[in-house]
Amino acid sequence: MSSKILITRPIFPDVIARCREYFEVEVNEGARYTPGQLRAALEDKDGVLLAGGEKITAATLEGLTRLKAICVSAAGFNNLDIAAITKAGVIATNSPGPADETVADYTWGLMIATARRIAEGDRWVRTGDWKGSVGSSFFGVNLCDKTLGIIGMGRIGQAIARRAVGFRMKVLYYNRRPLDKTIEEECRAAYASMEELLGRADFIVLALPLNAGNYHIIGEKQLALMRNTAMLFNIARGGLIDEAALARALREQRIAAAGLDVFEGEPGVHSGLQGLPNVVMTPHIAGGTWEAQHGLAMLAAENLIAALGLGPHAGAPPAIINPEVLRK
Repeated sequence: MSSKILITRPIFPDVIARCREYFEVEVNEGARYTPGQLRAALEDKDGVLLAGGEKITAATLEGLTRLKAICVSAAGFNNLDIAAITKAGVIATNSPGPADETVADYTWGLMIATARRIAEGDRWVRTGDWKGSVGSSFFGVNLCDKTLGIIGMGRIGQAIARRAVGFRMKVLYYNRRPLDKTIEEECRAAYASMEELLGRADFIVLALPLNAGNYHIIGEKQLALMRNTAMLFNIARGGLIDEAALARALREQRIAAAGLDVFEGEPGVHSGLQGLPNVVMTPHIAGGTWEAQHGLAMLAAENLIAALGLGPHAGAPPAIINPEVLRK
């Protein structure tokens, strides 16, 4: 009997076809699952490809003795309770890599839009308020020759840094540990403490994963270290920022502006951020290109095939999160 898998949202036809080479495939064509519906749909499945950020908790896994693999079509996996999944003996994988350059491109777009007040100008034109010369009312600031600070210097952080050379920017980065010197030279980046980076950088980008240690890594204390001309950008995960503290800092002009693609309570947005003219907000779309999403989905499919002991990587998924399950 062939293994049965679930794909939680409709994805690329060729990715579904790839899964059907090995499995009996069920695709959720309807509304997003509730937690109870997801658990029920998984009762007779050997594996699942999570295509919509669905959460997997200990409660989800209870009684799912058949489930062997959970594969996420994304690089981030804070929607998974890895401890519970590992305890249940289930393989978990993510999809790092395919969206790195896409997110880096978007980060620069968000920085330019914020620094040059593009969203404000767009609204001004659309509402018919442009009656003549606007003078200095829409002046922004240059990105060139400024200092870029990157918090989290993984693949995406490095891709962001490599683009800074075209803007003649000095790049500082903070990481759990310094990068190899060859990577620093490639990125033209210098290691700095968190405090030094926050105090010196004109543009600060968060590009690190969300975990218990990073929750609200930017709060009142960190915002107070930033200059009143600094701008903060988050293209990683919403929980990295204390949004109430950020809203106060923006409203009181203790920092100049912010660009946010992710939010702690998304799709909800903190009420304090709504209506502020010095924040650009987008709906978690930094990785939203056809190329990137196809790559993420196909890698998730290959992970799932391998996790269930099939295909060219049988038994060795390319991007396993909890390899201790395999060792057991």
